[in-house]
Amino acid sequence: MTSVFKALSDPTRRAILEHLQGGPMGAGELADLFDVSKPTMSAHFAVLVAAGLIVPEKHGRTITYQLCLSVLEDALLGFAQAFGLKVSRAAATPRAVPPKKENT
Repeated sequence: MTSVFKALSDPTRRAILEHLQGGPMGAGELADLFDVSKPTMSAHFAVLVAAGLIVPEKHGRTITYQLCLSVLEDALLGFAQAFGLKVSRAAATPRAVPPKKENT
């Protein structure tokens, strides 16, 4: 959980996660959205990967990143539970109620 919150502490990394909500993006494509150097962007990507918030996929010389929301969900649930909130993934995610089986 610590690595997730460390990753989320930086506004650039939070912005990267926002951009990835629309789907996977290439490292260069993401880097072009920010006014920082490519090595700085690589460092941001490394922190997000280490936290498990994004997953890299290499295609030749290109790296594509994809958002991994389940890690963020787990960290937020753990954080809430650490403060005594009675939440769980089942409570946080609405699910359809299966139809009742009839006894025949």
